[in-house]
Amino acid sequence: MFYGTSTKPNKVHLGRKISSIRDIRGIKQDFLANALGVSQQTISKIEQSEEIEDSTLEKIASVLGVNVEGLKNFTEEEIFNYFNNFHDSSTGDFRQNCTFECHCKN
Repeated sequence: MFYGTSTKPNKVHLGRKISSIRDIRGIKQDFLANALGVSQQTISKIEQSEEIEDSTLEKIASVLGVNVEGLKNFTEEEIFNYFNNFHDSSTGDFRQNCTFECHCKN
């Protein structure tokens, strides 16, 4: 895996996207780590990384319930759309009535 940040402008930061989606889903780093068979510290490092190997992204996306393209294309704007359009928090379905579904659903 590649860890670290790049000085290239407009670079997609995949680790932040993973962290955002994980937070929206209510998934803790420990849970994700256990599901992937790695340590919580490894998840922390991944979430700090701009670039992540495709094989790792596939595993993470599967646990988060999204597809890889949805993860790669996830934007901050979708976070706002998610919270602005979410109507029934009792269902536990993070994709109900939100733009997030259009980009991240399997």
